[in-house]
Amino acid sequence: VSSISAAGTWNAAAAIDRVTLDACDRTRRRIVLTGEKGTRVLIDFDRPMTLRDGDGLVLEDGSIVLVSGMTEPLAEIEASSPREFVRLAWHLGNRHTDVQIEGFRIRIRRDHVLEEMLRGLGGKVTAIEAPFDPQVTVPHSHDHSHDHSHGHGHEHGHEHGHEHGHGH
Repeated sequence: VSSISAAGTWNAAAAIDRVTLDACDRTRRRIVLTGEKGTRVLIDFDRPMTLRDGDGLVLEDGSIVLVSGMTEPLAEIEASSPREFVRLAWHLGNRHTDVQIEGFRIRIRRDHVLEEMLRGLGGKVTAIEAPFDPQVTVPHSHDHSHDHSHGHGHEHGHEHGHEHGHGH
């Protein structure tokens, strides 16, 4: 794999093959995958990359393999107001839970303890089956790519506690 084309920026119909991965397998630094049609793909990055449902793995010859998120059992939480939404999100973040924000809904992996807590806080919890694309939670310093999840001015400081020996 020479690069990744983000979901929505390329013609998925042009993909030569498809790999279906759960959320854990979509955050990898190095892995060999075999597509549904038998295409062998080597992912070998300097650091772990998070692949999203709909991304394309661009191969050295320019062909693209589609990444599909595997359907997983999730809980989708709705709040009665923006204020409640923030409160529910705060409680989940406080427990270091992987979350996916979809508009004014929050998706988490099924967890009856968390689901009961969220109901107790006034959230409406619905069991669904869908691919899980959790937010990238910890910004790593020295990530100079400008992906769509960073819109804050204070993440580009040099946090000396988080450097991972990149030779510049």
